[in-house]
Amino acid sequence: MTAAKTRVPVTIITGFLGAGKTTLLRHLLNRAQGHRIAVVVNEFGSLGIDGEILRGCGVEGCRDEDIVELTNGCLCCTVADDFLPTMEALLDRADPPEHVVIETSGLALPKPLLKAFGWPTVRNRMTVDGVVAVVDAPAVAAGRFADDPQAVEAQRAEDPSLDHDNPLAEVFEDQINAADLVVLNKTDLLDAAQLDAVEQDIRSHAPRPVQIVRATEGKVDPAVLLGIGAAAESDLAARPSHHDAEDGEHEHDDFESFVVVVPEQPTLDQFLTLLQNTARSFDVLRMKGFAAVAGKPMRLAVQGVGSRFRHEFDRPLSAAEERTGRIVVIGQKGLDASAIATALAGHLAT
Repeated sequence: MTAAKTRVPVTIITGFLGAGKTTLLRHLLNRAQGHRIAVVVNEFGSLGIDGEILRGCGVEGCRDEDIVELTNGCLCCTVADDFLPTMEALLDRADPPEHVVIETSGLALPKPLLKAFGWPTVRNRMTVDGVVAVVDAPAVAAGRFADDPQAVEAQRAEDPSLDHDNPLAEVFEDQINAADLVVLNKTDLLDAAQLDAVEQDIRSHAPRPVQIVRATEGKVDPAVLLGIGAAAESDLAARPSHHDAEDGEHEHDDFESFVVVVPEQPTLDQFLTLLQNTARSFDVLRMKGFAAVAGKPMRLAVQGVGSRFRHEFDRPLSAAEERTGRIVVIGQKGLDASAIATALAGHLAT
């Protein structure tokens, strides 16, 4: 018991693309009340948008060196190369963190990451306090990640030539299966009956009882997020994964990302319309990034799921900064990168 108490607790925040993980984490840091929290951000793509947002949060005591970015690949695929050395470096600091929060990419599977905490160099020094799955409530209400396995099997039996695999649904289900706490986010966009239906759907698919909290703008009391005490690394059998038979190996060949450079935008409304139209036309899953708007001294930060976009002017642009922006585009493999770049930025290349 003494050894367990000395281990640094780790909270893993998972959730599908655009569910609101970074917003929830930013709110958590704003209410950290001086506790030393280190944040590890893993993104899909080469542009570290989420890490930059967190560094610019302006929270007292939130130091730049406490935000660690891993952009070389999905954490669950690069445990030995990236994740474990990062954890060891945090533990070996002169002032090690009191708590570590890992924000995974929207494509990450939690279970391989949980298994990593059994690695000899960290298993006696860290424990997974809890896995938090952030869920985009309107997306689930629309049925986007709630495939009916029996209906799929019936369709497959009727037409063996059809391929009904849904990798997005599998990722979503793996995240729910691993969760100790589900944060149902963006609840202001649904009515009470729709929210009840989403909760029931999640509970019916979860392999064990799971706590669900409702949130808007990722606002959840830190006391609810931290201190769960799950020791999840010791409870792997209760957290089934679609990829258990693969010994933690899986591919993300179904997804791709690229960065588009965009010029200064004439107006905010025109730019948001451009993003929405591009997302609809090319079936883009996720877009996020920064841009400059003519006449505005502040940088514009945008994040979109499908054609739903959020935005804010997050910090002043210095006189030395170029007024070009960069947008990360994420979607299923086969996106027409050239056409999307043309739609977003005219002649500018990706």
